[in-house]
Amino acid sequence: MGRIGGLVRIIRPVNALMLGLGILVGVVITGGLTSTIPSFYLALAFVTGFTLTGSAMAVNDYYDREIDAINEPNRPIPSGSVKPREALALSALLSITGLVSAWATSLECLEVALFAWIVMMVYSSWGKRTGFPGNLMVSTCIALPFVYGGLLTSNTRPALLFSLLAFLSNTGREATKGIVDIDGDQKEGVRTLAVSLGPRAASLAAVFFYLLAVAASVFPLYLGLVSVWYVPFVVVTDFGLIYGSVILLREPSRENSRRVKNSVLYWMLMGLLAFAAGGLF
Repeated sequence: MGRIGGLVRIIRPVNALMLGLGILVGVVITGGLTSTIPSFYLALAFVTGFTLTGSAMAVNDYYDREIDAINEPNRPIPSGSVKPREALALSALLSITGLVSAWATSLECLEVALFAWIVMMVYSSWGKRTGFPGNLMVSTCIALPFVYGGLLTSNTRPALLFSLLAFLSNTGREATKGIVDIDGDQKEGVRTLAVSLGPRAASLAAVFFYLLAVAASVFPLYLGLVSVWYVPFVVVTDFGLIYGSVILLREPSRENSRRVKNSVLYWMLMGLLAFAAGGLF
């Protein structure tokens, strides 16, 4: 049970679920309700987002196993519940599943999925050590599901703004995560903002991106891309990002940053609900 639980944990089910749902939300906000997309293709799209995200998480844990032994010793590989080769095998299986699902959807979808997969693999094997450029690689992959959803409706333009919101908020989260992981990153030569400039500067950068996301969140309503049902959900999201920013600025410690990093994941999920509600109703 420990090994099965470790394999489940290593793909970060919450993250994978969010990316899979992000594609479906991308369908909704680009007019999916007024188009006739077979349920089979929607299911394939969800599988693509879920499995490729899980693949990225597993391979990232493989490459980060020495850093995690310092920063997060309870993670599956450092704790011994999952062997490194098992993480690689799981990543390969999920990669094949995701890319085949994308290929079965359309050639355009396969191109986007393959691009995202390449970016994720480059990040895990090399890009992470570059620090902030690596953060931007992760945020690019977080932003792509909305564009992927737009491909299914042949209407990607509205999805770009929602992709920008996801990109900004996740970049803030990546800068915050750098503060949490500073000890292991420093030892392994990972040049995050926290390592290069210090926790205070990293917290300022994180807050800058959080507040940019908050400011940009008014545009979908202003441009008429969503209904008023978008408002209550996005208000909660914006409040959470602002509150997290205040906490981070007051004390950019490792534990405070960990709390903010974890909470931002759920604020981003609330933002996903805002997109869905604004598009559905």
